[in-house]
Amino acid sequence: MNGGTSLAHASERDSEEHDESAIRDRNREPCPICGQTGAREWLRGPDRLHGRQEQYTLLRCPACFLVWLSKPPKAAEMHRHYTDAYDSLISAGGENSPGRWRDRNVALAPHKQSGVLLDLGCSSGAFLQSLCGKDWDLFGIEMSAESAKLAQAKSGANIFVGNILDAEFPPSSFDVITCFDVFEHLYEPRQVMTRIAKWLKPGGIFYVLVPNVDAAEARVFGSYWHGLELPRHLFHYSPASLKFLAESAGLCQVSLETRRNPAVGTSLRYVWDDVFRAVGIRRTPVAYRGEASLPWRAARKLVRMTILRALLAMAPIVGGGESIHAIFRKKEDSQ
Repeated sequence: MNGGTSLAHASERDSEEHDESAIRDRNREPCPICGQTGAREWLRGPDRLHGRQEQYTLLRCPACFLVWLSKPPKAAEMHRHYTDAYDSLISAGGENSPGRWRDRNVALAPHKQSGVLLDLGCSSGAFLQSLCGKDWDLFGIEMSAESAKLAQAKSGANIFVGNILDAEFPPSSFDVITCFDVFEHLYEPRQVMTRIAKWLKPGGIFYVLVPNVDAAEARVFGSYWHGLELPRHLFHYSPASLKFLAESAGLCQVSLETRRNPAVGTSLRYVWDDVFRAVGIRRTPVAYRGEASLPWRAARKLVRMTILRALLAMAPIVGGGESIHAIFRKKEDSQ
């Protein structure tokens, strides 16, 4: 009896010591942007898109407020998380949202209406295609050779296939560099921001969109927030941390705002998936679901008319919009 009790106590001590060691390791993990130590655990969550259960830990910097994925999967392992199902969802979203590209053209117009433009992570080229026929010389960078080929065919742009940091453009090459829903995926955001500043001409602009980790939805849903996209999103920005990163590379803020981009339906779906799992029912993960059935579409409509409206009404009180839209400029006297 005493032996069993001693073993139990030893096991508890080992567990406590392991937890304390993990906390010390996290506290020593420096912020990838400002280098500050003393990061705190922000939350833990799994890859809900694919319905997986492995837990990932997000840390938050006490100085610049950046949130990042602690001990992320190695780049060579990321293919497990960027599945064909994921790629199909992303491509469909880009191709089926012409209004999105019109809005981005409108946002760009007051600052630049012509010149040499580079789109980082251009995917299949929908944004570049929206600029065709205008006074732009178009370039792109894309990891997927298949998507790059499509982008070049649709837009006529010159597409570099590979990692952003592997591209070799001369300094002061571009009037505009754009990066939409890509910066959160990058392993080395500080180095990429420095490269962007180097590639921009004096007076050139960097137009970037990222999810807002301080958004109302993020605060309400926690690890169920669709914008986390663990572990594909390696970094999670607030307006403050994004501004800090850009300014640390020598860029200055032109505009920075959050906008509503709600996807409450997906976040609620993640919640319901866990509720059903708790009672032994496994549902098809979001990444693999087909066309929704009529009853499910009716239920989603009811949610939009009730819960969604209520959440959107409360959103300004809880936090900012779900998407950060920012434009930074390289100083005219910079080289």
